[in-house]
Amino acid sequence: MLLLAVSFIAALLLYSQLNENRKLNEVATNQIREMKAEVDRLKGEGEKVQQQLSPQQRDLLVASHKLVANKSFGWSRLFYDIESVIPGSVSASRIVVQNVFREGDRVKAELDFTVVSRDYQAVMAMIANMNGSGVFQAELRGQNLQSNQRMTFSEYTLRLIYTPPAGVSQSSIDIAQTNSGGGVE
Repeated sequence: MLLLAVSFIAALLLYSQLNENRKLNEVATNQIREMKAEVDRLKGEGEKVQQQLSPQQRDLLVASHKLVANKSFGWSRLFYDIESVIPGSVSASRIVVQNVFREGDRVKAELDFTVVSRDYQAVMAMIANMNGSGVFQAELRGQNLQSNQRMTFSEYTLRLIYTPPAGVSQSSIDIAQTNSGGGVE
């Protein structure tokens, strides 16, 4: 009898918990439905505003979004990450930022990157390290043999997509560079 009474009480408790969970699920479903309707309404308003803009205003809007992306981009972090993958026998000679853009919640940069080296294998190893880092997507675009009176070397042009690693603050990089005396010249 005691076991039957305990089972009955446990069943009542479980049934009441099940009903409470159903009610919470209904409330959450209604909130999601309302939020989706609000997002759709706001998207519609945004599209109406976009259609009312003149071509100059649209260009200004695009330029302002790029400016905001540039401001939120960690340039010191970019140089730190580049320095961490370049071997000693390879030197960076030029970095040209083609585009800074936002993909999802992450800011990314598209770069033209030029290095010089006498050692082809070191450059290929650097590209492999970049692609394996999860921070860079590197693609070799060209190689140009250079020669002067003292030495012969090659200039390599790469296309990089740089995605700053998540979870590392810019201030910690600045502090690490200050403490180690490192930096980009």
